[in-house]
Amino acid sequence: MSRTGRVVHLTTVHHPYDPRIYHKECTSLQKAGYKVTLIAQKANTQAGTNRQIDHITIKSHASRIKRMVLGSIEAYKKAKSLKADVYHFHDPELLPVGWLLKRKNNVVIYDIHEDYITSILQKDYLPKPFKKIVASTYRYMEKFFIRKMQLCLAEKYYQDFYPSGIKVLNYPTISEKLLNAKHDKDTIQDKLLYTGNVSHVRGALEHAKIPKVNEHVGVHFIGKCPKELAEEMKEVAGEHKSNLTFEGIDTFVEKEAIEDAYVNTNWLAGIAFFPPTEHYKKKELTKFFEYMAAGLPVICSNFPVWKQFIDKYECGLTVDPGNDNEINEAIEYLREHPEIAKQMGDKGKQAVKSELNWDSQADKLITWYDQLLKQKRGRDIDG
Repeated sequence: MSRTGRVVHLTTVHHPYDPRIYHKECTSLQKAGYKVTLIAQKANTQAGTNRQIDHITIKSHASRIKRMVLGSIEAYKKAKSLKADVYHFHDPELLPVGWLLKRKNNVVIYDIHEDYITSILQKDYLPKPFKKIVASTYRYMEKFFIRKMQLCLAEKYYQDFYPSGIKVLNYPTISEKLLNAKHDKDTIQDKLLYTGNVSHVRGALEHAKIPKVNEHVGVHFIGKCPKELAEEMKEVAGEHKSNLTFEGIDTFVEKEAIEDAYVNTNWLAGIAFFPPTEHYKKKELTKFFEYMAAGLPVICSNFPVWKQFIDKYECGLTVDPGNDNEINEAIEYLREHPEIAKQMGDKGKQAVKSELNWDSQADKLITWYDQLLKQKRGRDIDG
């Protein structure tokens, strides 16, 4: 099928090589024949020099307010000049930009990565009395701006709030590097892996106490972690702080580097001991799929949605993140039963190969784009 539409993806918040935006959506659309441009901050890395997607850079701002105002204005001007058929944006602060870009002869898509209302209520940098005001204001603002937009949902449960949205789930890309990696002859190491951004609401302190709970294991974090938080985590680990290692202090870690970490070590398990919050209790974490693709058993919090997922695919263990005994027992069980740990990893990998992968979502995304642009062309003829 010949596809001639011009597509522009916009983000002022995310790294330009964000896995969902760049590696999944932009790359899939480009391969399908669309002319894709990404408007995002400049990458402070050399890894992007051979990228295939046209990347128009916008200025980075240290101040959140300056980014929201000046970054949005710059993104709007550059996006408008491209006169795209589809504008697909990824940040709630770009809602006014999407609204301004919407015309009768184009399509604007708001890609909802998070349950933003719940997320606002969890922001550490907002004073408690102010959080509800901000969340309520955002809810009304969002309703106003999205009236003529298409909605792209990264999680299943977001459809409870956005019934008209199209689910394009954040399943992992099929990485041959991960799927072909074999550690059959390697001894499983006493090392637990956490990938992705590190923060309080993502269980930073729960993970930091693991070496105190079980002194036999080390915990490796690969993903952006503020330096101050890393120091706080070391304090929690106390005399076992040397069992915590970090790759990504104050810096974004590329997808390729994370994949190398999966492949180069025979990890005991991938972990996600998140404390209970309304946002994460309902969310199937992207890291689950990545751990599974790499053949790692998963140990995570026993939230009902998470437990149902882990039990369905028989790919790991769930525990109460506040119960040190349960955490220790789960770790020891995998240490003492390497064959069962391997079976869990194999079942997870098979689930990703057969079902939980980006290919199915890429097909859905491309079909949706085709339909939207067909409707647009129909409007152009009628108008």
